[in-house]
Amino acid sequence: MPTPIYTVRCLGNEHIAESVHVMRFTKPGDFSFLPGQFVLFSVPSLDDPDDVQPRAYSIASTPDEKELLFVIKIKEGGRAGAWVEQCLTEGMDVRMQGPMGMFSFDPLWRGGSLLLCTGVGVAPFRSMIVSALESGYAKPMDLCVGCFSQEYLFWLDMFEGLAAAHSNFRFHVTLSDPKEPWRGNRGYVQDIVPSIVPDCRQRSVYACGNPLMTGAIKKLCLGGAWDVPKERFHMEGYV
Repeated sequence: MPTPIYTVRCLGNEHIAESVHVMRFTKPGDFSFLPGQFVLFSVPSLDDPDDVQPRAYSIASTPDEKELLFVIKIKEGGRAGAWVEQCLTEGMDVRMQGPMGMFSFDPLWRGGSLLLCTGVGVAPFRSMIVSALESGYAKPMDLCVGCFSQEYLFWLDMFEGLAAAHSNFRFHVTLSDPKEPWRGNRGYVQDIVPSIVPDCRQRSVYACGNPLMTGAIKKLCLGGAWDVPKERFHMEGYV
């Protein structure tokens, strides 16, 4: 059965951090998905509106929220970035196909979860974390977000608020090239994990974002120092 195609209306397009936009769309009444899944947007070329190509974006909203939420990193020369920056406005109709993907959260493993991401790779984790906590998930859950420097960070207040409201959820940020003063973690996401979760084997590990990061974490998990069983390692690479 083919994946459904919908027309959704843009409810907002906001620049929220360096090279990052958050986009909100209407949610069709019959659209259902699992936290972690993605959709394909039909993105036209600015030079030729008839030249349309699909671009994949993880759904950041939860299945229970009334709108669909996405974040995108603007890349210089990129088709989708140019479309979002120069074309996408409130009230515009956009074609969307989905949901797709097998990147989903397992709430049953007794050891809890460790979620690792870079930049906008946090999008599917927002959906997973909020959904899990609202459903009563009480196992240990750690989210580690990595960026270059402070200007690339976003949604800090939201995740810090979740950590304050749920004792089982912890939120960590690390910067690889911070601007001073910076008193937080330094280095890549995988560098700070041993001090946060000393025994990763006890967790289900989720990695999403830069392929260099996800590749490094895959090596650490599968046969590497972290020694996480294959069935409890989940990865989604962002180009």
